[in-house]
Amino acid sequence: MILTNTTVLGTGVLGSQIIFQTAYHGLPVVGYDISAEALDAANHRLDALVQNYADYFDSGDRAKAQAARDSIKLTTDLAQAVQDADLVIEAVPESLAIKQATYQALAAVAPQHTVFATNSSTLLPSDIAPFTGRPDKFLALHYANHVWQNNTGEVMGTSLTDADDYEAVVDFATRTGLEAIRVLKEQPGYLLNSLLVPFLEAASHLLVNGVADAATIDKTWKLGTGAPKGPFEIYDIVGLNTAYNISSQGDDTSKKFAELLKSQYIDQGKLGAATGEGFYKYN
Repeated sequence: MILTNTTVLGTGVLGSQIIFQTAYHGLPVVGYDISAEALDAANHRLDALVQNYADYFDSGDRAKAQAARDSIKLTTDLAQAVQDADLVIEAVPESLAIKQATYQALAAVAPQHTVFATNSSTLLPSDIAPFTGRPDKFLALHYANHVWQNNTGEVMGTSLTDADDYEAVVDFATRTGLEAIRVLKEQPGYLLNSLLVPFLEAASHLLVNGVADAATIDKTWKLGTGAPKGPFEIYDIVGLNTAYNISSQGDDTSKKFAELLKSQYIDQGKLGAATGEGFYKYN
């Protein structure tokens, strides 16, 4: 089976990138979100991605990237969004309750042949599978932020995932410019976030315990390792809403970090690089 018609549920920072990555590699894609306001924000994100793709792939020539942008369809009608879908990629907020509710609604309107894939960063597919109505056609496809450059596509099934559908998603990942990473066993965080999350968590604990401020922690990491970015710069790229959702499910120190994110950043509209300010300010 070849997966062609694609729908992405959720048009946030990463959802918009998944949409654009799919369109740029020539596949028809529909983006769905719950409100006109969300789609308005998605349009701004997608417009901005034209230059990112033009610069990275085409030496600044915008023709191909603009054609991809023009091909993208957006809607707030879930049934309309998935009526022709071969593959639905879910990129809604990192909350098990939200994801479960999303799949219950999706299962009621999606065609029987449609494969479902979650982009969850930390949740196990098997925690979501019972709510999909088709656990054999459900698995995870995880994208990294700045997908055009950091083009990993981690594919992780459950014990119930059909082998042919798994291979179809591996093929989809490859055809849309990703390096398909086969994750052989369910693991919260897959490979990438199993490495990244403990690193970011260690930095957040240093901050909330008053050991050092964010800029000093970042500077120390970059000077000591030669890494191009420190942990709080990475937090800004990932987005502070995602960091909040993950940290609020952690230990007591992680929950203190979540409270700090909400009170000092998120409630002020400072969500990271995408909004121009998080731990740092951006042009």
